[in-house]
This record gives sequence, structure tokens and C-alpha cells, in this order.
Amino acid sequence: MFTVAASSFLVLAYNQAFWQRFLMATGGFSVGNVPLLAATFVLLVLVFNAFLSLVNFKPIIKPVVMVLMVLTSAAAYFMNQYGVQIDKAMVQNVVETDTREAAELLSVKMVATIALLGILPAVLVSRLQLTYAARPGRRLLINVGMVVGSLALAAGILVLFFKSYAPTFREHRELRFLLTPTNYIQAVNGFIGQKLARPTVVAPLGRDASRGATWAGQPRRTVTVLVVGETARAMNFSLNNYPRITNPQLAQRAGLINFSNVSSCGTATAVSVPCVFSALGRENYSDGKAQSQEGMLDVLKHAGLDVVWIDNNSGCKGVCARVGYEDISQPVAGDPLCNDEECFDEKLLQTLPDRIRNAKNDLVIVLHQKGSHGPAYWKRYPAQFAKFGPVCETNDLEKCSREQITAAYDNTILYTDYVLDKAIGVLQHAGTEAGVDTALVYFSDHGESLGEKNMYLHGAPYIISPPEQRSVPFMLWMSDHYAERFKIDRRCVAARANQPFSHDNVFHSVLGMLDITTAVYNPALDLFNACTHG
Repeated sequence: MFTVAASSFLVLAYNQAFWQRFLMATGGFSVGNVPLLAATFVLLVLVFNAFLSLVNFKPIIKPVVMVLMVLTSAAAYFMNQYGVQIDKAMVQNVVETDTREAAELLSVKMVATIALLGILPAVLVSRLQLTYAARPGRRLLINVGMVVGSLALAAGILVLFFKSYAPTFREHRELRFLLTPTNYIQAVNGFIGQKLARPTVVAPLGRDASRGATWAGQPRRTVTVLVVGETARAMNFSLNNYPRITNPQLAQRAGLINFSNVSSCGTATAVSVPCVFSALGRENYSDGKAQSQEGMLDVLKHAGLDVVWIDNNSGCKGVCARVGYEDISQPVAGDPLCNDEECFDEKLLQTLPDRIRNAKNDLVIVLHQKGSHGPAYWKRYPAQFAKFGPVCETNDLEKCSREQITAAYDNTILYTDYVLDKAIGVLQHAGTEAGVDTALVYFSDHGESLGEKNMYLHGAPYIISPPEQRSVPFMLWMSDHYAERFKIDRRCVAARANQPFSHDNVFHSVLGMLDITTAVYNPALDLFNACTHG
């Protein structure tokens, strides 16, 4: 009786997001829909009961149910609050986030939800007095009977309503990411398996890399800056026809090429960053594959370029493991570019002029932004960039209107516009002062949901993710000397700016623009290949 009651509680108390989506998928609540809804409830209770019956022994069952209640209440909170779905990539994103990002998700509502829906029921369960059959053999037979009986009845319901279930679950794959606790149990299991499968040896990639003919006899050094944005979605850039002017500086920047139709490799940093710097492409990407071989930065290093990663986020996710790395994200007392909790992205540029001036070799610099990471959007920019308002100034997005959330987010894009334009200004000055050929490439790791279809933040399973989380900005600027040196026709590149591209193009395009020759380079994925002379 206890496992049946616990299963019923799990299905009813923690699955608001699942039931809401299931109702939408099956045509909403109506008298004619009651049998299907009732059958689905019984089906889920039976399946949960079968699994709980496997561990229905006196020393085990209560601790298992208590842990499930606490964990599932937390999962339910995030699904209900932000409209997220839970899969392996989401678990990886949670595990690899830093404490400051995690702290931004804490709220009074979260604590209250877990206390009322998780801790309180768990305490009540701990006080229950359960009566078991005296003989272990009889107890085992009862458990086996419960498992077999539950699954048999569940199979019968599945057969009776298969005509309704088949199209519903085929066309609405998100339902399996919303049913808790099965969603996070499967996701954690997949993530652990992925971690255990990681090889201890990293395979070499592009060890044959060398510089092409355009490097011969060149007296000037090159500096190529790759800016990795965070949570910036393309549709909120006024360069992409967004009605708010969120790119006033870049709109005036001569020579800037904005690519308006670019999709990301993933919907979370933990996936997109390793993917975009790998040679795998989205279709072939997995965390295990990416960790098992070198990436773009290694290939550039093999070609003789100095490479450094400067981070104002939560790390490079293994991408920069074999190149220079600097973390500037920790606030420094008295630094005007930091507050008490974090540093603004402008700090990424603080040492850039000296770094360019003092470099002895050709240089590739990766700047990893804090960007537009939520839900605390209002913390991502200095006060003077609070142009749009009123803004949401709480982690509990439910307390804010969509207009307030979007205003705060748009201010982060306005600040990114300023940072990118200032970076280009530094590179432009370096070309004049130090005789250096310079270029900047900017792309975001993924986008963000701001309340569309009641979804917030990011990290949705890619197969069902909305375009807001997949459509990302991508920009290019290069000095005249840089374009001439590498024989890149910028007018030709600009003519391709509205064509569909993706993160898959980044690896090969960076090698192409720098004229790096290697067997791993694929000219078909190099967006500059059709626009180079010779």
C-alpha cells in the first residue's frame, strides 16, 4: 500500500509541467478526454509502483522515497518556474556551472517549494510505521507479484489507449523530459555513463598543421580575437532587425559583417563551447568524442601560433586545456570594472593593448564573456547601460513581467555591443600603432528563452528546443591589412551574410581565414573559402 501511495503522490504532486503539456498535446480538458487522462494517471502510478516495489524492503524503501521526494521537488520547481526540460545535457550544465551562477537561481520561492513539497513529505514518511510480512521469502514473493502485476496492468492500459498515445508521444517528444523523477534519473545515469566513458588519453588532431603561402615574407604580426558570447540570442540584436536599438555602436562600425542566420551546436554552454571548438560538428558531437581528441586551439598551436584563453565565465569546458589560460572573473576590490560579485566583460579588454604590443609571435586570443547569462540579467552590465526599463531585478522571474525581463536582457545586449565595439577599436589602434594585422570574430554559445511558450533560460533538449535558444549572433571584423594579407574579399563574404550557417562552420572558417593547411580542414564548411583570391 505504501508504494502505491508514494507512486500516486509522485505522479500528482511533482508533475504539473508534464500534465499541462499532456493536456495541450491531447486537445485540452473535456469530458471526452477524461478516460484518457484517468488511464494515463493509473498507467504512470503502476509503472512507478513497479520500480518502487523492487526496493520495497524495510531498511530501504523509506530512505529511497524520502530522497526521491526532496530531489523531485527541486526538479519540479525548476521545470515549473523556468519551463525547462531535464535531459543529460541539462545535468551536465548543472554540474559544470560555478557557484556564483548557481547562487543566482536561489530564491525564497525555491526554498519554500522544496520545504513544502520535498522536506515536509519526507519527514512524514520517516515517521510512518510500515508493517511487513514476517518471512523474507514471503516478502520477496509479494514484491515480485507487485512488479509483475503492475507492469501487466500498465501494458494492458497501453494497448487499450495506444491509438492516442502513439501520435501524442511521437509528436511531443518533450513529454519524456517533463515526467519526473524518471527524467532526471535517466539524465543523471546518462551523464555518469558519459563521464566514466571518457578516455584518459587525448588523441592528436591536426599535427600536420602549417601556415599557407599568404604567410610567406610577411613582416607584420597578426592578432586574431575570438569572442565567445554567453546566452546572446540573435533576434534581440538590432543588427538583425530587432526594433529596439541594441547595437548602436556596431551599426556604425565600418567593415563589420553580421551573419543573420546562424544556429548553435547546443542550447547550453557545457555542450556548445566544446562542440564549436571541435572538428566534430553537431551531428557527430558527443562529450566523450570531444574530450578524446584535440580541438581548434590545439591545431592553431600546432601551426605555430600563440594561443591564450581569457575567461570571465565559468571556464572553457576543457577546450583550453593545452593552451594559455587566464581567469579574470574574480572581483578585485576597488576595480571599477567589477562589483562585489563579479567583473563586467569590459575587463576582458583591460590587458588587451599591452598583450598585443608585447607579443613576439602571431597571436590568437579567445575572450569568453559573461554576456547575458540569466536569470540575473540586471547584474551583467554597469549602471550606465540600463537604457531600457523598467527591468526585472530579481532571480524569481515569476515576479516580473515579460517586458521587464526582456528590458534587462536587452541591456545586456547593449553592453555587449559596447564591449565588442571597444575591442575592435583596440585592434584598429594596434594596427596603426604597432603595425599588427588584426581581426575579430564574435559568436554566442547559445540563445535564451524569455517567456515564449512559457519557457525561460536555456538548456532545452536540442531536438525540441525553440529557435530562441538555437539562433545565435555571429559577426566578423578585419583590418584592411588583414584582409589583404589573407586575400579575403570582404564584399564577397558580406554577400553571404544572410545564408544559413552554424557552429559547424566556425572550426573550418577560422583555419581558412588564417590560411592554416591541415588534413582536418574541410573547405566545404569554410564560409571564407568561396571568397578568397588564389
